[in-house]
Amino acid sequence: MGVSIRQGEVRIDSVKTAYLSAGSGSCVIFLHGAGAGGVTWYPTIAAIAKHFHVLAPDIVGYGESDKPNAPYDRPYFTKWLKGFLLEMKISKVHIVGLSQGGAIALQFAIDHPEMVDKLVVVDSAGLGAKVSLWPFIGMIWMNTFPSSMANRFNSSYILHRPENRDPNHSFYSIAVLKDKGGKNVFKQGRGAAVSKISEESLQQIRNETLIIWGKDDQLFPVEYGEKAAKIIPNAKFHLIEDAGHLPLMDQPEKFNNILTNFLNK
Repeated sequence: MGVSIRQGEVRIDSVKTAYLSAGSGSCVIFLHGAGAGGVTWYPTIAAIAKHFHVLAPDIVGYGESDKPNAPYDRPYFTKWLKGFLLEMKISKVHIVGLSQGGAIALQFAIDHPEMVDKLVVVDSAGLGAKVSLWPFIGMIWMNTFPSSMANRFNSSYILHRPENRDPNHSFYSIAVLKDKGGKNVFKQGRGAAVSKISEESLQQIRNETLIIWGKDDQLFPVEYGEKAAKIIPNAKFHLIEDAGHLPLMDQPEKFNNILTNFLNK
């Protein structure tokens, strides 16, 4: 990851949450999407840790965190996030959420605005986009029968160029799904965490907000991000060329510069 990483874990209502930590100063928390864990942020942690204390937890149900039987909807995830921040003694934080993590970040800003400083969502779920047929098949395949073949198929829909992804992240994504409880979020959540957030709710977000989108995202078309930027009162929109659903992997230098400039200003 290009920086010294500290690993830790805390328990929230007896459920273990594992996390990665780097840097010092004001806190930025990274919320990964529906797969792998905090390591998804490997291209970005070092750049942001130069200026901030970075926390990249494995969201409950993912990575090294516990994977209990649970509803895995947005209320469940936002309750977990509040508990994690309180356990870490953090009263206010910049939040950066990717895909499903973006939906969690948006909901958290709606429910707990006093705990959020700046808000960044990246190719965010929860804005009304419906996954088209072939990416949806890839998602089901990967979460039902995780394998290298399923991963290759799925990667072609989440990246502009699949070779931009570190193969170790791919291997880890498969291994986590094969672990005990690794499929619980997919099976028990049934997509509830990424369901549409109403425009009325989005209009309640008063935090300074940045919406980042990969122009070639095949999961969530760019127009959903553009529309959200017009609904959320203090939002700005930034498009990244030659990038898919994971612009932090497709265009890490551009992504990191955009994010750093926004958080630092």
